[in-house]
Amino acid sequence: MAGARQEARAESATADREIVISRVIDAPRELVFEAFTEVRHLSRWWGPEGFTTTTRSFEFREGGEWVFVLHGPDGTDYSEWIRWVRIAPPERIELLHGESRDDPNAFESVLAFTPDGAATRIVMRTVFPTKEQRDEAVEKYHAVEGGQQTLSNLAAYVTDLAREGAEG
Repeated sequence: MAGARQEARAESATADREIVISRVIDAPRELVFEAFTEVRHLSRWWGPEGFTTTTRSFEFREGGEWVFVLHGPDGTDYSEWIRWVRIAPPERIELLHGESRDDPNAFESVLAFTPDGAATRIVMRTVFPTKEQRDEAVEKYHAVEGGQQTLSNLAAYVTDLAREGAEG
């Protein structure tokens, strides 16, 4: 019980710095989780609508990194970097995400994968270093819509994979 109270206090302490996005995906948890573990999957769905991804390097392990470029629909390239902080297959991934390894504005994200019948509920909780950085991400970069679109792309991708697996 004390753990739940501490967790609730920790969440309220970061509420003004966080974005939480969730979605139920019609695919098994293991498959949804796998979509994060292999670059061949990530490059097919990562990013908001109209964006594509080019991976420079990828190592999915605790302490490993994913260095990539997001290509916007307007031709703008965004350098991105992720370090996988903690991986607990198939239920949780913790990561640090910024523009580069030494980005002082890098933010933390926790992805939780929970069975929901035959489907999977994914909850993406992102905590920014400051409220101002969170607000800028929401207002200038449309982080909420972008996150929802990214999870929508993931849902479409793994739903197709699940269907192909059932047919194959």
